[in-house]
Amino acid sequence: MVVTLREITDRNREAVLALRVAPGQERFVSSVRGAIREAAEYPHAKPWYRAVYAGDEPVGFVMLSWNVEPQPPEIIGPWFLWKLLIDQRHQGRGYGFEVVRQIAELVRSEGATELLTSYVPENGGPAGFYERLGFAPTGELDPDGEVIMRLVLPPWRQSASPPSSE
Repeated sequence: MVVTLREITDRNREAVLALRVAPGQERFVSSVRGAIREAAEYPHAKPWYRAVYAGDEPVGFVMLSWNVEPQPPEIIGPWFLWKLLIDQRHQGRGYGFEVVRQIAELVRSEGATELLTSYVPENGGPAGFYERLGFAPTGELDPDGEVIMRLVLPPWRQSASPPSSE
């Protein structure tokens, strides 16, 4: 199944907003609606977000801080994987792995040398998922006590702005 990242539009908004993590995972990642609300509240974090599609079906959501000037402790960056949500019906199929792989390639092509993320350090959380992808803890915590992780990216070419669509 081909996984693509697509803009959220009037045509797909309701389907994307309806995506939900499995019960018990809500403490690790907010809803799509909550993430979009956060993006509006923190425009200085340069949020860039997309729906995750498997073929023609929305299966998830991803949001980054796009090449932002870090402003610790509130804004982590420059490249920060802010949200990753795969719908409960579609988990365990490799979509999350593929999204992170695509995001890493995308930001690397923009000149990023690392991709950061964070996770809630509780049982059942995504720590192992990120470690399997090559992320390692930085030794830092964000203001909410989340563990900050780093994925080192090999060099690529430089560019200026985020892509506007698929």
